[in-house]
Amino acid sequence: MATRPKKKRSSKKSKARAVPSDEAAFLEAYRAEDFVRPSVAVDIVIFTIVDADLKLLLIQREEHPFRGAWALPGGFVRVAEGADQGEDVEAAATRRLSEETHLDPGSIFLEQLYTFGKAGRDPRTRVISVAHYALVRPDLAPFVAAGEHASDAAWHSVEQLDLDALAFDHGEIVQMALERIRGKVDYTDIAFELVPQTFSIPELRSVYEVIKGQSYDPGNFRRRFHRMQTDGIIEKAPGKRITASKPASVYRFVRGGER
Repeated sequence: MATRPKKKRSSKKSKARAVPSDEAAFLEAYRAEDFVRPSVAVDIVIFTIVDADLKLLLIQREEHPFRGAWALPGGFVRVAEGADQGEDVEAAATRRLSEETHLDPGSIFLEQLYTFGKAGRDPRTRVISVAHYALVRPDLAPFVAAGEHASDAAWHSVEQLDLDALAFDHGEIVQMALERIRGKVDYTDIAFELVPQTFSIPELRSVYEVIKGQSYDPGNFRRRFHRMQTDGIIEKAPGKRITASKPASVYRFVRGGER
């Protein structure tokens, strides 16, 4: 793997940029309300796997527009006037993930997906949404509860879901998120975000199969699994998993590697 060249350390301490007097005067006189501005939102595609089935968390909207329809969790980025300006987009995504799931954001994988800004995607006003996707371990999925402005929250089987029936353009967002995780599962460690903290070889293989929608040869996958052990990505964990045939060894993901 190529390494980046090390940057030379500067002996001088970094200082905040001095604002020239003419720029300060410009900023003081600037009127943001003179310009048309879109709203900015975050939408989050939240996946889990339960009983070898890829599931998507949807909320049922209790307010117009699309009242009663199923939609992705999300909300508007908080904006403030003046120098503060409000919250960062990533902070908004983390906040909404916590509010919509009632889970600790630190226990959930969250990554930015794409920016959706097509005109007319929201009937209320011009809204640009920075979509994210999140992966929830199956042992945490039962603890998810509906958040604010939702009458219900439920896990839906992706295989049986009608994406065209979702509110706004959320079907398009879900489709892109599916393509993203299917493309990344073979060259990153995101599969470990969809197994319990300890897992057996068949349980991890099932995650790959569910995401990719294809079968993996058990022997080939076992060899791949052992390579991940050799590379320090996986380590054996205490205990056994009780199965119909015989107890199976369990393993855990070694945190700290690059995704």
